[in-house]
Amino acid sequence: MPKHILQVNQPMFETQLDRMVSEKVTEILNRMLDAEADEITGAARYERSCGRKAYRAGHYERDLTVKAGKLSVRVPKLKGALFESAVIERYRRREESVEEALIDMYLAGVSTRRVDDISQALWGARMPSQTLSDKLRKVYGDIDAWRERPLSQPYPYVFMDGVWHKRSWGGAVENVSILVAIGIGSDGHREVIGVAEGMKEDSASWNSFVSSLISRGLTGVRLVTGDRCAGLVNTVRELLPQAGSQGCMVRFMRTVRSKVSPRHNRWAGDALKAVFAMESRESALAKAEQV
Repeated sequence: MPKHILQVNQPMFETQLDRMVSEKVTEILNRMLDAEADEITGAARYERSCGRKAYRAGHYERDLTVKAGKLSVRVPKLKGALFESAVIERYRRREESVEEALIDMYLAGVSTRRVDDISQALWGARMPSQTLSDKLRKVYGDIDAWRERPLSQPYPYVFMDGVWHKRSWGGAVENVSILVAIGIGSDGHREVIGVAEGMKEDSASWNSFVSSLISRGLTGVRLVTGDRCAGLVNTVRELLPQAGSQGCMVRFMRTVRSKVSPRHNRWAGDALKAVFAMESRESALAKAEQV
């Protein structure tokens, strides 16, 4: 295990989720752009057809600057026809709806309703071709495969916590509880290894969540970090008896600051942040002596 300090927290989970959603948006747009090109040319790529109106002439990369950041999509080039995409402009107008649907898929699994939401937002009222449906099915299938993937390596350290996600559904915004597990491998690599939507932070929910991780192959856990709620602590003792447990940094800081007088509260917070900002155990201990 690396000697430098690794930070694991909710922003790290949100960053990884944003990255995965951005990658999926790019995949979906690329497949829909190809389908638009098929409609214009009157035939699929490499298909021999007497009804062909134009031919493919490769692709070019186009960068899209959207609210979520920058995306790079592959726009088809045609010979014998002008390619004008409606999908890209629809995405610009419905970006938040599309990304919200994908986030829900990662958190709760792929649903027909959310698939239809994305198709309606980007493809309009017309029915997608069977070829496009097959391509999109693979994209969405990859999401479920990620959620259910085997955990083939040991994770000595695991961060578990309950977080709140704001979800838009039918024009209404609601807070949804999400249980999250982030594993740190022996090489220091961090990744989200499990998410479960709509669960409470009680013993039954944590037991069900951790049991699902174990059934997928979670092994080698030495320490679980997270909220020191009774539900999580009891679950770790029962299902991961070889692992210790400790509270997370944020809650530790809150506890310390609650014990400090208001006059010294800000100083205590800054001092703790300075210690936690150190990149190794040795430098953190040295900083703690200074403050």
